[in-house]
Amino acid sequence: MLSNRSMPRSIVIPELAYPDIGDAIDWLCKAFGFTLRIRIADRPPNCSIILCAPYRYSARITISMTANPSTMLRSTSALLFICGAATASLTAQEVSSARSEAGEFQRLEPALQFLRTRNARDYAVATPNGIDDATYVKIGGIEQWITIRGEDRKNPVLLFLHGGPGDATNPWGYAGFRDWLKYFTVVQWDQRGAGRTFGRNGPAAASTITIDRMVQDGVELAELLPKRLQKDKIVLVGHSWGSILGVFMAKARPELFYAFVGTGQVADPLRNYAVAYAALIERASREGNSRALRELQEVGPPPYADRKGFAVQRKWSNLFEGADAFLASTLGFALAAPGYSLGDINDWFEGQNVSAEHLVPQTSVLDPKLLAGDFAVPLFVIQGAEDFTTPAGLAKIYVNSLHAPRKAFATIEGAGHFAVFTKPDVFLQELRARVLPLIR
Repeated sequence: MLSNRSMPRSIVIPELAYPDIGDAIDWLCKAFGFTLRIRIADRPPNCSIILCAPYRYSARITISMTANPSTMLRSTSALLFICGAATASLTAQEVSSARSEAGEFQRLEPALQFLRTRNARDYAVATPNGIDDATYVKIGGIEQWITIRGEDRKNPVLLFLHGGPGDATNPWGYAGFRDWLKYFTVVQWDQRGAGRTFGRNGPAAASTITIDRMVQDGVELAELLPKRLQKDKIVLVGHSWGSILGVFMAKARPELFYAFVGTGQVADPLRNYAVAYAALIERASREGNSRALRELQEVGPPPYADRKGFAVQRKWSNLFEGADAFLASTLGFALAAPGYSLGDINDWFEGQNVSAEHLVPQTSVLDPKLLAGDFAVPLFVIQGAEDFTTPAGLAKIYVNSLHAPRKAFATIEGAGHFAVFTKPDVFLQELRARVLPLIR
């Protein structure tokens, strides 16, 4: 065990003698039930990992390299709990003389407040006919959080359905969707079990997180928005899990929508991971990435008996797509989000865990025929060409099989599963070209 000068002397840091950081992370996930959320860099000394523990605990894992007496390098993992942390028993002298992690967070607070104030100014909607609302609305019997932002109330209303499941975009979407506000009034919704909706209702609402209930919630919101904003219909955009939700909403109540736009579109939940796995193996072989090949071949193709297989596949999907930097940036924007607290950030992470526990078992066995067939609204899919999570090839086959008043499939080169966020200008250009002619 190691001591650390930045922590009280009664706190010890476990030293894990793993020569490979990936193996260390796998062990931590298996031993403590953590879920890998963000990974910045792949090698020491600048590798930073964020893991989420089940329910009301989150952990920050920092990996660095140290030399032992035999001059061999080894990975050292320090577990620093940032919510629900265990508190050591300290003497008054130790408290006054030692630098605690809680104290360091307190020192960070003025910087966060400065950034929040600056972002509130820089990302503000300041146009005469603009709108910038944030509120809870009663949907499906519970209070759910929405934001409504746009530079001109005359613009079409666009409801964005986040993915995850449970990965609300509101904590960082004030920046991510800023350029959209010139053309659309953008509504972001923390779905049941996500973000501030989860924080408001707590784990008690977890048992109500089902696909059918989420579709009903979405339809209720789609009914509410035109009345509130004095519109005939709205535009529906869904990412990843949100693309499943959006398909079901568009099928259930087509008269509410000008169009549905899917991205990171889930086309065939039963084949999705198998096709993605084959694409990852091909990419790793083509690039000569021996580590990726070794790890992918160790877990083998899906279906998987435990979470390790999915974790390995998701890890290499994100790394090959270059999504790791984007995912890390969302946390930075969330910490500096106007009006947000560390409690809101913890609810954001916890909601992802709870939502995944309830929805992934349902979506993973979803009959693809339920997503297919006839649509009474125009449908467009804008997919990252290098999507190793929901492969573009499957999405194209899916669109070709559909019947709709109007449909189209487009790819964004150099982008993956998060194309809507990593190539926002290109995506917005496609979105405007496809959707705005239907409204004007």
